[in-house]
Amino acid sequence: MSEKDMRVRRIEHGTVIDHIKGGQALNVLHILGISGSTKAVVSVAMNVQSDVLGTKDIVKVEDRELKQEEVDRISLIAPGATINIIRDFKVIEKHIVDLPEIIDGVVKCDNPNCISNSKEPVTSKFTVNKEPVELRCIYCDHMISEEIAEHLI
Repeated sequence: MSEKDMRVRRIEHGTVIDHIKGGQALNVLHILGISGSTKAVVSVAMNVQSDVLGTKDIVKVEDRELKQEEVDRISLIAPGATINIIRDFKVIEKHIVDLPEIIDGVVKCDNPNCISNSKEPVTSKFTVNKEPVELRCIYCDHMISEEIAEHLI
């Protein structure tokens, strides 16, 4: 891709999250705690043509590298996304987001009778089915398969 074809400029230091399923970039920003009042330089491209996904979103965050917990949360709504760590305008690390087998303390069970929603000192915990993405609560067997972003803690 030539410089002329680029829609968003390169970053010197930070993280580029690429190959996000089209329409999920705003959920990624929410996961990262980025809102309109942020001081960080953030670039978002939505519904960009993709040979693999049809359309994809891209999020670039300058001067920030993601924590593993953030990557785990992103994996729930954008499995297969690519995380690129940039230093001095170069990709120094690149990996594909992979869903863990167990999600612990990241998603709230939407079964009101689940013990994880009581006053007991229990954190939510889900087993993960990867294709399609489905979460099963280990306490009550309740399944979450749609709108997972709405259940993030």
